[in-house]
Parts: sequence; structure tokens; C-alpha cells
Amino acid sequence: MSQIFHDADVDRKHRAKWWTSRVLIYGALIFWAVICLFPIYWTVTTSFKIAPDVMKGNLIPWVDYTPQWKGWRSLGLSPETIFETSTVREEFVKRFTNSVITSVSASTLAVILGSLAAYGLSRFSYRFGFMRNSDISFFFLSQMILPPVVLALPFLVLYKELALLDSRIGLILLYTLMVLPIVIWIMRDQFAGIPVELEEAALVDGLGIWGAFFQIVLPIALPGMVAAFILSLVLCWNEYFFAALLTSTDAKTLPVMVASQTGSQGINWWSMAALSAAAILPLVVVAIFLEKYIIKGMAAGAVK
Repeated sequence: MSQIFHDADVDRKHRAKWWTSRVLIYGALIFWAVICLFPIYWTVTTSFKIAPDVMKGNLIPWVDYTPQWKGWRSLGLSPETIFETSTVREEFVKRFTNSVITSVSASTLAVILGSLAAYGLSRFSYRFGFMRNSDISFFFLSQMILPPVVLALPFLVLYKELALLDSRIGLILLYTLMVLPIVIWIMRDQFAGIPVELEEAALVDGLGIWGAFFQIVLPIALPGMVAAFILSLVLCWNEYFFAALLTSTDAKTLPVMVASQTGSQGINWWSMAALSAAAILPLVVVAIFLEKYIIKGMAAGAVK
């Protein structure tokens, strides 16, 4: 009988320990999620505030303040102005289009070029002077060490000579160079995690090198490519320094427009918040629809 009570006591302690660990783990995760999501919450709620609510730091709608469409109305995106002519809304659409075209084009180009370079570094041995594959890979990554301000004057002079100032093509080329090192490093690990024997079997079956790459390697590495594309898209979408430096009217992007919501009277927090919320929304949608690829890309290569 004592043994039965002893086993029951041990089982009860085990369950209590299990529940305690789960409460602590999920409590920490929820706390961290709140910290990460709070800036987005603050941005969205601020877009529905008026000046006194912003200055007082009111946070909870319908409790601390009554939501209004002032921020969205200033952009011509409120319910009562969405169908009316608005020069500000036209400006927003133009900047939004510029951001979409430059970010998507640069990310796509970087993933294509970076995947080919990473595949070569993971499958073949190269020698360039004293540099080997690992040295070449580190050279690509080292390009990110340079602060953007160091490259400001060279790019400004170069783009002026090439007539690329204030052009989408100029931003696309620059953004491609900016995110290419990250793509190469991500995809190099992706390809290194794919057994070479799969390609050798494909070659034995009659496929060429390119056939094996497109039919065997590429489908396996696709989640990693999508993850690299999303990371590149986020970096290009949020880039401000070069967009402000190399553009003036035609090719300005959303981050430049968001930063311009300042004047002699101070910062228009409601307009800036509405613009920021509109700029965040596309990335949120992309992350939701491509979440499974992001997870697969992060987990790929973990188990070999």
C-alpha cells in the first residue's frame, strides 16, 4: 500500500514539474511576443489618434481614447476620402509602387545570382591567388562590414556619370549588391546540406549538370531560396540611406516618404504612423503566406 502511495506521489510531482515548466516556457514566449509586437501595435493605434492622445501616450482604444481617422485622412486613405481625388494618396501609391518594384526585382536578382554562386562554392573547388572557397565566401560576407556612409560618395559620383540618379534601375542594382552576400551565405549552407550522391545518381541516369541542378537540387533547396528572398525583400524594403541619397522625385521609396513627415511644427505622428502601418502591411502578408517556407528554410540542413 505504501508503494502505491509513493508511486502516486512521484507521479503527482512529475505532473506538477511538467506543468510548471510549460507555464514558465509559454509565459516567457508570450512575454517576448508582446515585446516584439508592441511597436507594431503602437504604430497602428497611433495612426488612429489625434495630437492630444499622442502626447499623453494613450495606448488602449475606446478606453484611453476614441479612435479617429486623422492619420489615414491625411493620406487620403480614410473611408470618407478613399474615393475622392487626393494628391497625397497619389504620391503614396507612387512611392509604394517604387518600393515594390525595386525590392522585388533586387531580391529576385540577388537570389538568382546568389544561388548560382553559392552552388559553385558548395560543389567545386576554386583558387584565386591565395584565396580558396572559404576565403571567397568570407570575402562576400565582409562586404557587409563597410558602413553605407563610406560608399555614399563613390556611388553618388558613379551614378551621376552613368545617369542612374533618381532611377529605379539604379536602386535595383545597388540593392542587389547590398543583399547578395547574405543570399550567398544562406544558400551555400543550403546546398552543402544536399547530398552530392543525389546529383551523381541523376548524372548516371542521363541528366546533365544543369538538368541535375534544376530537377534535383533546386526543388530541395527551394525553401531556403524563399527564406533568402524574404530576408532580402525585408532589407530592401526598409532601406533608407541610399534611397534618400540617390533619389529626388521619380524613384523615391516609402521609407523616404515616412521620414519626410516632419515640418516646422514638429513630427506628424499620426501621418507617420499611418504611412508606417501601410508600409508594414505587405511584409506581414508575405510572411503569413510564406511562413512554411521560412520555417523549412531555417530548418534545412540541420539534420544531415
